[in-house]
Amino acid sequence: MAIPLLDAIAIAGKDISADALLTQREFARYLVEDRQAHYHFTVKANQPTLLQDIARFFQDRNAPDFVEHTPPEHGRIETRKIWATTALNHYLDFPHVAQAFVIERERIEKKTGKRSHEIAYGITSRAPEQAHARRLLQVNRGHWSIENSCHYILDWNYDEDRSRIRTGHGPENITRLRRFEVQRRLQRRAEDARTHPERARGL
Repeated sequence: MAIPLLDAIAIAGKDISADALLTQREFARYLVEDRQAHYHFTVKANQPTLLQDIARFFQDRNAPDFVEHTPPEHGRIETRKIWATTALNHYLDFPHVAQAFVIERERIEKKTGKRSHEIAYGITSRAPEQAHARRLLQVNRGHWSIENSCHYILDWNYDEDRSRIRTGHGPENITRLRRFEVQRRLQRRAEDARTHPERARGL
């Protein structure tokens, strides 16, 4: 679990985002009750009932609560839409849930015209007055930018894709340790850049 790794970090009042692997009730209770933090979790098939309940609620959705159009970068145009609700708070069997949401991502490759469409479901312990739809979308986008940067660093620095750790909980544990170390370094670099802006160019 990620709990031993977070025990050494001050996270009170912070937003902890996690992919579906860590969308667990025990972890949610730890964050909110023990550490006074907030979670933003991705919901996938490893929580089948939770996923089905959220997907069913948003099946016939109307106009989105917020739409974000990102400027064309790296040869693509992206549009993100989000719908959020508090109507499931007392229905979902998950501790401290304050909102459920669905995000649609549409991408167009400018050169080829190829289109892609993704749907992601999630839950958060932040109430709407603490995190409106736009804020939820920002947190989600920030999570995946970290995920992508972590994978790049893990692949090149740790050669993770060719790791021979295969048995038991070894692959899961070593991946978490590596990601924790990468994010710790990224956080340290960001803090150093704020404290010593003259060094930012070399980050």
